[in-house]
Amino acid sequence: MRTRTTVTIGLAAALLALTACSSEPETTTVTKSDAKPEPAITTASPTPTLEEQTTFNVGDTADIDDAPNNVAFNTTVIAFTQPVKGPQPPSSEQGGDVWATAEVKVCNVKGDTITVSQFPWSLDYEDGTRIQATGLGGGDLPKPEFPNDAMVKANRCVRGKIPFPVPSDQRPVRILYAPESLDEPLEWAVPAQ
Repeated sequence: MRTRTTVTIGLAAALLALTACSSEPETTTVTKSDAKPEPAITTASPTPTLEEQTTFNVGDTADIDDAPNNVAFNTTVIAFTQPVKGPQPPSSEQGGDVWATAEVKVCNVKGDTITVSQFPWSLDYEDGTRIQATGLGGGDLPKPEFPNDAMVKANRCVRGKIPFPVPSDQRPVRILYAPESLDEPLEWAVPAQ
């Protein structure tokens, strides 16, 4: 069964209630942070908005301020590895013939508890192909594993590796993060080998 990340319970209801009471709709903003991927307690000076910064580099932190839902969090792609040494190759049903991992970190900076999962993450290829996270865990998959449906309180983080079954003769160009609270996915450029 496939699930999607929900930043807060009642996301749609809260958004409708907030926009109904305001003459100007509030929006979720995304900025690039120069800070390490740790939860920030204080706010920094303004950084580029999502429109100004469309693709982040591996190691960059994206700050998401979701004021309508009383939450602010940040996410970082720490590393991308292909092929991953150790685990048994993916089965033919999973697609791909080797494993790749994206090591990511999500921190709840302030506000309500959020829920994180592997499923908002995917790999994007030059030809338009996208490979979704399998949601697999355990066994000989690389550790630490990024969890599925983990609740994260304010001022706490979750970090781990997300496995993807990929073709060994291709490399993705982007790592995408598309939780339901964002209007469009965040993108990190995959470095050349």
